Amino acid sequence: MAAAYVCASVVLALTQGLGMNLVAANIPQIQGSIGATVTETTWLVAAYMAPNVSLALALIKIRTQYGLRNFAELSILGFVLACVLNLFISDLQSALVVRFMSGIAAAPMSTLAFLYMLESFSPEKKLNVGLPLALTSITLGAPVARLISPALFDIGGFHAVTMFELGMAMVAFALVYALPLAPQPRAKVIEKLDVVSYLLIATGFGATAIVLVLGRLYWWLEAPWIGALLALAVVCITIAAVIELNRKNPLLDIRWLASPPILHFTGVLLMFRLVLSEQTLGASSLFQALGLSNEQTRSVYWVILVASIAGGLTCATLMKHGKEERIHIAALILIAVGAFLDSRATNLTRPEQVFYSQALIAFAGALILPPAMKSGLMSALKKGPNYILSFIIVFLTTQSLGGLLGSAVFTTFVTSREQFHHNVLVEHIALTDPLVAQRVAQLGGAYSRVITDKGLLNAEGLQLLSQQATREAYVLAYNDAFLLITVIALTSLVLLLIHIAIVALRNRAATPALPATA
Repeated sequence: MAAAYVCASVVLALTQGLGMNLVAANIPQIQGSIGATVTETTWLVAAYMAPNVSLALALIKIRTQYGLRNFAELSILGFVLACVLNLFISDLQSALVVRFMSGIAAAPMSTLAFLYMLESFSPEKKLNVGLPLALTSITLGAPVARLISPALFDIGGFHAVTMFELGMAMVAFALVYALPLAPQPRAKVIEKLDVVSYLLIATGFGATAIVLVLGRLYWWLEAPWIGALLALAVVCITIAAVIELNRKNPLLDIRWLASPPILHFTGVLLMFRLVLSEQTLGASSLFQALGLSNEQTRSVYWVILVASIAGGLTCATLMKHGKEERIHIAALILIAVGAFLDSRATNLTRPEQVFYSQALIAFAGALILPPAMKSGLMSALKKGPNYILSFIIVFLTTQSLGGLLGSAVFTTFVTSREQFHHNVLVEHIALTDPLVAQRVAQLGGAYSRVITDKGLLNAEGLQLLSQQATREAYVLAYNDAFLLITVIALTSLVLLLIHIAIVALRNRAATPALPATA
């Protein structure tokens, strides 16, 4: 039965992860199916994430008041219905509505994956073994989506993707009904002001998620609606904070969330999400800039998948011995090494050249989050059970909004550096330069059999040379981004070592001296 619950947890985690990543990983392929541009298709990701980033806040209290069994059955039923609606997508408008509903329905899935994994272990092993395995299962959706999407699109395009997602949802549906979770005591915890506060927080978080997903495409200072959404987010979250600060039983304990230890914990989690964007976005985007498709990069994602599983199993083994800080030190070193190796990419870099670096980063990524979540959860438990909800919100928010923030920072940095390198390269392209003229003639010569006009041939040669300059600029920009990740990881490592040393000195100073013996 324990093995069955572990399998159910993995299926639930993969179902949720694939529902989120199959679209995000195949935007160029999906745009033709719905008759939209790449930028318009990216709205599907924003529509999914807008409700998804805040629903964990409401679901925890809903589960407590109405019962775990009802929560599990209704959640998986809602997800199945959302997957059925995917079959009726025909254009961008219908796709946006369905993806918004899918984001709502998928929010409980990661919680169910956690609960089913923890159900499999004894109380003393839930945090040390169950927690790392649950977090590892949730991260497997991204590489698996890259592995299976080429075959799905070959079978039946976007329709095959939606059918596969529905099939996974039906399997998860059967597992949830066949394997009930242990019942938990109910309590009436939802108050009227909880609804008001949640709606304000959901609006603020949803607006922020849309900006983080689409800001780099419309550019941050160019589209007026970006500023309007950010202003709306600030107003809604501020009003919610004012309401919560003046409540006897707040939905969120703002004062505790603003305390130095929790701010430090939040900053650490956001930093981890930023450095892990090297793999979740950097490697795939680099290969896309080099003109490689998901089919051509599948070998990389096999390596990432195997390394992630190995990292999760290793973390589950090491956490038994209370080595959380050592685990983080090792993870930061591995990320720094992997990112530095990737920073030497060229236009000839292919998947085989990044196996080692991506394996290091994937292994480190599986090591990072479980110790951080365990330490935060233990500190919340010391304050009392009422602080568990606030802690879980901090963790899930940093993972959802933090992941979007990391992607936005990474892609914005790459875009800025690409413009810089492109301008530098283009400055040296002049037809008066013999080498440039020779290269233009060589590139234009490929069309000499169909174009006889010399001026048109030169124009085609210049166009091809400009494309090569753009490609080289992107490679240099990604190298700069990988170097930045290296610097951030090493800086974090130094700060962590300093923090460990300060804590050790404080503990030594607080320990009373032993009395001298005769």
